[in-house]
Amino acid sequence: MTATEQRSTVAPSRRRTRRTEGRRGGGGAAKALSAVAGVLLVGGAMGMQTLHLSDSEFGDPLVYSGAKGEAVDARRFSVKLESVAVAKSIKSSTKTVETDHLFLVVDVAAKSSLKPYHLKEPVLVTGDGKKFDATDRVDNSLTLSRKWVQPDIWTRGRFFFEVPASALAGASVRFRLPGASSVLVEPYRPEAEIDLGLDEDAARKLAASPQAVYSTDKK
Repeated sequence: MTATEQRSTVAPSRRRTRRTEGRRGGGGAAKALSAVAGVLLVGGAMGMQTLHLSDSEFGDPLVYSGAKGEAVDARRFSVKLESVAVAKSIKSSTKTVETDHLFLVVDVAAKSSLKPYHLKEPVLVTGDGKKFDATDRVDNSLTLSRKWVQPDIWTRGRFFFEVPASALAGASVRFRLPGASSVLVEPYRPEAEIDLGLDEDAARKLAASPQAVYSTDKK
């Protein structure tokens, strides 16, 4: 046994033990207080940062991108763009609507991850950044937004846009979920954006030969 080891085995006096324990207890309390203070400082900094975010920054979505034919996983839901078509009119069982431009029909499939959802009507984003909502001239009962998207089960449906031919090249469709509240803004809500796969040449060919009538009775 070394001299150092001999000293370490000597029992300290009762008085010294009490002083040592007191110092240790004080040190533990100080560390705990420091940790709490650190958490409060970090929380305060995050809170200040949140307060300085604009409404648009706080509500910015988390966008997952993909191409036509790919299953794009947006965590809470997945969506796949299966086909696109254009037409001069849309025929349902009750009426036929016509346009001087083009009806763009996107045929998609979607599934959820954990619980059922209704997809919100998507947005078409053009190559130069313009945005088109799904048309309200076609009853949304004919669209996928009226069907339940269930966990692990692909559900197919369609969405309809009314657009000029110039909107096709470089366009993509952005899919999203309905907001949980009209008052609260959900940060980083998931969205899936899928490229239609139409370059200038493909868009020109598609727009040049639209269907005269697109029937919603198609399977």
